[in-house]
Amino acid sequence: MYILTFDFMQRALVAGVITAVLASSIGVFVVLRRMSLVGDSLSHAALSGVAAGMLFGFYPFYGALAFSALAALFIEYIRKAFERYAEVALAVVMSGGMGLAVVLISLGKSFNADLFSYLFGSLVAVSPSDAWIICGVGLFILLSLVILFRELFAIAFDEESARLSGIPVDAVNTYFTLLTALAVALSVRVVGTLLVSALMVIPAAVSLQTAKSFRATFGIAVGVAVFSVISGLYISFILNLAPGGTIVLIATAILMTVISTKKLQ
Repeated sequence: MYILTFDFMQRALVAGVITAVLASSIGVFVVLRRMSLVGDSLSHAALSGVAAGMLFGFYPFYGALAFSALAALFIEYIRKAFERYAEVALAVVMSGGMGLAVVLISLGKSFNADLFSYLFGSLVAVSPSDAWIICGVGLFILLSLVILFRELFAIAFDEESARLSGIPVDAVNTYFTLLTALAVALSVRVVGTLLVSALMVIPAAVSLQTAKSFRATFGIAVGVAVFSVISGLYISFILNLAPGGTIVLIATAILMTVISTKKLQ
């Protein structure tokens, strides 16, 4: 337990647990809506925000939040233009975000250790102000999910029926995508932009393989994500590894174990 005597480790654990709960909760709806790539798309936009912050001199974490939110609105705008091919929106934002990030990084010559921490996560990257932002915005996202739970549930399983029942589907979809963007931006500090999507999708995949009810799906997804983050942070600290990759590998190992166990039954 001596690890908890370090201030940076305390902040990393707090931020990690909050982002694990957020990413896995949102990930269940993302997977059910067959939009698993939305995390990748928004994380590429977040990387553009980080690069813009380094180039223009403002805090990169704020750039990640702003660019992710703008990308979320852009995704919904393109989805409405391509109703039958909604996945086009994700591909456009993913490629466009990465292209913009590469250009901004090349302009600012900012491919350094700080950018590396945003790509793959870092234990020492979570500052006290980051921790407060993650706590505040995380509470807002969780409250929003609780309030909109019934609407999101209905839209995830049958969007047309939800529309006919009077649910403002377009408004809820836009708001949910914005929430996803905020969750992605918050997760960047712990997991990194290149791996944040895995923290959303893999725990949800484990829960869909094992849960017997919709509520149990959330419980299992959150449990897997929190376990992966806590154990990943400890292992990465002890072995001096990148925390994002360690967390994702643990979650992937859990998923493969569940799948293999089910096949043997």
